Order: sequence, then C-alpha cells, then structure tokens
Amino acid sequence: MKINKLLAAFCLTALLFVTSCQLPPVTPDENGEINGGSEEITSKTDDWIFSPSQYNDGGNFSKTMGGQSIPMPMAMEAMAPPSGANLGFSVGGAKDVGNFRENIEQGYLPIPTDITYEGLFYGYFFDTGAQEKCEKLFCPSYSTAVSTDPFSKEEKYFLSVGLNSGIKESDFQRKKLNLVVVLDISGSMGSPFDQYYYDRFGNYVEKSDDPFESSKSKMEIANRAVVDLVGHLEDEDRFGIVLFDDSAYLAKPLAKVKNTDMEAIKEHVLEITDQGGTNMEAGMEEGTNLFGEFEDANPEEYENRIIFITDAMPNTGDDSEEGLVGMFKNNAENGLYTTFVGVGVDFNTELVEALTKTKGANYYSVHSEKEFKETMDEGFDYMVTPLVFDLKMELEADGYEIEKVYGSPEADEATGEIMYVNTLFPSKTEEGQVKGGLVLLQLKKTSESGKLNLKVSYEDRNGKKDGDEKEITFTDRQPDNYPNTGIRKGILLSRYASLMQAWAMEGHENQRRPEPRPMPCPIIYMERGIYPPEPPFMPPCFPYPVLGEWERQSVELSVDENYSDLFKEFAAHFKAEASAIGDDTLEQELDLLEDLAEE
Repeated sequence: MKINKLLAAFCLTALLFVTSCQLPPVTPDENGEINGGSEEITSKTDDWIFSPSQYNDGGNFSKTMGGQSIPMPMAMEAMAPPSGANLGFSVGGAKDVGNFRENIEQGYLPIPTDITYEGLFYGYFFDTGAQEKCEKLFCPSYSTAVSTDPFSKEEKYFLSVGLNSGIKESDFQRKKLNLVVVLDISGSMGSPFDQYYYDRFGNYVEKSDDPFESSKSKMEIANRAVVDLVGHLEDEDRFGIVLFDDSAYLAKPLAKVKNTDMEAIKEHVLEITDQGGTNMEAGMEEGTNLFGEFEDANPEEYENRIIFITDAMPNTGDDSEEGLVGMFKNNAENGLYTTFVGVGVDFNTELVEALTKTKGANYYSVHSEKEFKETMDEGFDYMVTPLVFDLKMELEADGYEIEKVYGSPEADEATGEIMYVNTLFPSKTEEGQVKGGLVLLQLKKTSESGKLNLKVSYEDRNGKKDGDEKEITFTDRQPDNYPNTGIRKGILLSRYASLMQAWAMEGHENQRRPEPRPMPCPIIYMERGIYPPEPPFMPPCFPYPVLGEWERQSVELSVDENYSDLFKEFAAHFKAEASAIGDDTLEQELDLLEDLAEE
C-alpha cells in the first residue's frame, strides 16, 4: 500500500513538472530547416501567417463560395511510371487555347491572343520528321513542303523544325524547387467563372434568370488549382505563398515541404476569398522578395519559379506592359522564372501573352477543374523545368527567306534570316510523336536556288552552349505532297489559327467602330489567301493594334455572313486534311468550325 502511495505521489509530481515547462515553438529557420537541438524534430509546422484583418476592409473568410461548401480535394493519385521513350520539346508561352474555346462555349467573342499558334500546337502530337537517333540534349530535325492555300490557290513554301531530345523519359528528373505561388485575391476573382467581371461597368450581359443556376467563382477555382499544384511537391522542395489585391501580403514563408503541415496549408488556401483591386506589380514584387537568399540557389540543384495565378486584369500599380515585362525579364536574368495560370473566361491573354515571351516563362488557362488537375498530373514536372534557352536558327539561303514563324511566342522577333525561341520545355512523346514538338516557318522564295544551310545555337539550363548545322535541299516537291504528317498538321493548324484570329480581331473592331470599313476583309482572304492578322500581312481594314485595354469586357459571339461562308469552305478543306493526317483529335477544331458557320 505504501509503495502504491509513493508511486502515485511521484507520478503527480512528474505531471505537474511537465505541464509547468514550456518548450520553445518549433519554426523553420531561414533555410527552411527545423532545428531543435541535437535530436531531429519530426513535427510539421502550420506556418500560415495571413489573417483576414490584413484585408483593406477587414473582409471575412469562409469555407463556402456562392453558398456552396468546398470539400477538400481527394488525395493525388499515383502517377504512372515513366516509359523508356525519349522526351521531346515544346516552346514556352501558351500551353493551351482553353480560353478561346471557353469564350465560344459561353457565347462570347474571343480576342485574337486567346488562340496562339504555340498554344494550339501544344494540344497535338507531331511527327517531327526525325531521321536519325538523337544522342544529345537537343536535336532539331527539318522537313520541307509546298502547300496550296485553300482560298487563293497560291503555292506556299514551308519548313518545319522538329523539337527532338536524346533524354529518355525514364531518366528525366526535375530539380528541387524553390516555388512561390502568387495568388490574385482581387474583387474580380469573386465573379463567376463563366462571366465577365467588367461587364458590370459597361455592356452587362445577363447569363441566366434561373436562380438555381450558379457557376463557381474564379476564386474558388483558383484556390483548388493551388491545392492541385502543391500536391506535386516533394519533401525537399521549398514552398511559399503571396496574396495580392491592392497590396501584397505574405501568407506563407518559403520553407521546406517536409517541415510544413501541408494539409493545414491546403485548408487555409481553400478559405481564401476575394477583396479589393488588382495590383499585379505588388504581387510580383512581394513574390520576388520572398526568395531572398534563395535567389542564388545552386542552379544545378534547385529551380526557382513563381507560379502566378490571376485573371490578369490589373487596375492599380504599374500596369504597363513595359513595367511588368521589365520586372519579369530582370527575374529571368537572375534565374527566377514565371508560370502564369489564367483563371476565368475573361482571363486577359493579351497581357499574359506579352509577359510570357520572357525567358523561362509559360502559361496555362483553367477552364475546367478536372482538366487542369489532369494537366498537372501529366505535366507538372515538365512545366517547371526549362531545359533549353536562347535557341537561335540562322537560315543561310540564296533562294529563300523567313516570312513568318508559327508556334513560337517570339515569332515577331524573326527576321528574313533568323528564328529565335527563348525557351524549350520537355514534352512527352507518344508513338514517336512529340506533344507540341514543332515550329513552322513560312518561307518566301526569292530565286530558284533550293539549298538551305541551317545553323542552330542554344544553351542548356547550366549555361553550356551547343549547336548544330545542317544543309538541306528544298526539292522540287509537288504541291501538297507532304514528307510526313507533322508538317502537314502544322500547316493546317496554323491556317486555322490565323483565320480564327482574323475573325476575332474584325469582330472586336466592328464593335468599336461600327462605321463602314475601307474594305471587307473576307474578300481579301479569297484573293490573297490565309495570312496572320498582323503586320506585314494585315490589310487596311485591320488598324493595329486593335486591342489594348487590360480590363477586358465581353463582346457577344457573332459570325457575319462573310465569315460564315469562309468557315464553311475552310471546314471542307480541314475535314479532308484531317482525314489524310489520320488524327482523330482534330475533330474538335472541325466541330467548332462547323458550329461557327451555322452561328
């Protein structure tokens, strides 16, 4: 009995001693490590520091959006093991044309930058025309073709550059990441995903009278996108979050994933609501500052990247293209690259398309939560790992010069002799074809000489320079006799995109200037053939530039009789070419053409 009493007293004393002791809080140090003395501490920290009081008007947080609760997304499914096939490459810039399709689906007229050539190309796999096995990081391959314009019947000359790599998919591994998500929480992000926020200040378009029909807000979709993104991070990656409206706020310091309570962070993200104006400059500046000492991280070990999630409609701060581009270029020169994720049907592709001409940059649009998750499951590691920089191709030819480049965001930097691409990202292959693995050059024939000498130079992500030189002969190939399906598909899609851009540009111009135009553009198409709606191809009916306002308002979808006829005629051409190419996925473009022809 005495022993039991003594034991009880001892236990009580020990309990009182333990509860009276307070251990110091466990927080990551400046390197993102948790140090608690000589023994390793395994606990994970919820280091979220943003609170609703930081909002300009003290806005509140809620776990509901539009009256609907937000369940936590399901755990990430395990990715399939990589195959033994080689990877290929795709260019930076746009990685989809989702905003183009979503606008049409919702009954709005897209703007020309909604459908870029590189964004369209990335939706398809291309036979690159490679004849030899690639043993290096990058091996360009070349194909030539003469193709008849479906309207003017004029013969056009094309050269395709296939983007091949000697890296096996099974050997590819991205570097560790220092990743900062910069998330737009401005008022426009609270608007419905399928409506234009700035319509309320101009030509408001009422989508539905049905009180039970409500779409998710852009904020809700953006929050879920963040959760999907962070699900791809590894223990040794560092991760931080910045939020911005009129100002910028640090939400989560940059710290290692293994030391962070990621489930708690996801919960915090899903609680974010919209508030205030849109100061993209402040968001990018705070996101840049968050890197601090990590800006000089060993480039052979770490990749530094900002993922900027926004509807891209700045209305405060320095919203000039030059100011924003200058900031991104300065970051890129310091090895800090940017990915944009555009949210909402009114995502301003015009601004972001200009920004992502910067080295190491790319952008995606979110038009379906499920599709975006699938895109990230398949390509997150590729998205954050640029491998080739400053790709330059010099064309030495007496008989040809470069007239236009399709499939590169730097196309307007091409001259008669030079093609330039800022960045190549790794891209998956299927049955020997590369996703988005093509850049297409339209050539102008200046003499009968058919010899082309092509000099290519580039550098890898560690600054090592390399290059390639090859001579090819532009043979007297019969028109429309293609060496492979890759160049044929590239020509077809580039014509499709040019036609859609012209329709979108003229539709917006008609809205702005309803007075009679100098000449009907569709008639010029019948005479001159399909051409990009930009200098030096653009006829007088397209003043340049047509669009320039970041705060995008909607224009109702419409197709005038002239373009309806063009779409019908081009649809017949497209159908025949798609059948010859044998790619069933081209049906989505044909369906859209036929729908617009009946609009």
